[in-house]
Amino acid sequence: MPSSPFKAPVEQPIRQFSVGDRVTHDEHGLGRVVGIEEGIAVLVDFGSVQKRILSPYTKMAAL
Repeated sequence: MPSSPFKAPVEQPIRQFSVGDRVTHDEHGLGRVVGIEEGIAVLVDFGSVQKRILSPYTKMAAL
């Protein structure tokens, strides 16, 4: 019911990234997306290391 005090949690939309996007990650800092596994993960180049970041990308945001 819409008036219920026990509302279901709202799911956040899955973030979408494209190759070349600049991103920031809580642990790894600034980087650039260099590869995409659609709906599964993105490969990000953080300068000294490349990391595969799994969806839903909670610690990463586009700049």
